[in-house]
Amino acid sequence: ARGHLLIEDVPGVGKTMLSKTLARSIDCSVRRIQFTPDLLPSDVTGVSVFNQDTREFEFRPGGIFANIVVGDEINRASPKTQSALLECMEERQVTVDGSTYPLDAPFMVIATQNPIEMEGTYPLPEAQLDRFMFSIWLDYPKFQDELTIVQNTTSDFSTQLNEIISKEEIRYFQDLVLKVPVNENVLKYAVGLSAKTRPNTELAAPITNKYLKWGAGPRASQYLVLGAKTLAALQGKYSPDIDDIRKVAVSI
Repeated sequence: ARGHLLIEDVPGVGKTMLSKTLARSIDCSVRRIQFTPDLLPSDVTGVSVFNQDTREFEFRPGGIFANIVVGDEINRASPKTQSALLECMEERQVTVDGSTYPLDAPFMVIATQNPIEMEGTYPLPEAQLDRFMFSIWLDYPKFQDELTIVQNTTSDFSTQLNEIISKEEIRYFQDLVLKVPVNENVLKYAVGLSAKTRPNTELAAPITNKYLKWGAGPRASQYLVLGAKTLAALQGKYSPDIDDIRKVAVSI
């Protein structure tokens, strides 16, 4: 669906492990950025360095230059550093010192975030949060699942992760999703669903004005349709229906 993923939950439930496993399942370049309070925007995007030999400035790419970027504990970095991702995630490019550098496709950010009530965290800026297509909450594992985790991680158990798909195949499927047709009533449902979350508008739901300060923007409507189209394609359906919109709505 060409979107980015935010995984939220308390430490220790496997957010980073899930992110790294997803990244390794694709045969493409992967980079991990550990977000810390002292991380600078240039560490993410890159920096121009003066070369004494050639007497020219050379661009040295930052950690964002990869097909899959795992941003670990993204809300431990300052809002200024978090905002360095805005152009990267939306326009798939980086601008440094007036020069623009495209990011290789496919490009996806898989970020993890600890609850903002935890010490040493900064809330993600709204514009940054809006760039993520999906936000999921892992929650604590069930007893039997946690038992298996503890057994495996406290012994010499190991597993080999193999790539199961190439980046060329990912690009092919991304293009295919865009070609999936959508009925007008499904489009209207997606846009109407977003509109009902916006306070003080003609379509706002009664409960919205009481509890919400800001609603879902037009980008959310786009994500609902793209998510539903992808879900329909994965299920072998010709076109998404309203149920597909509902299935992706909560995480979007």
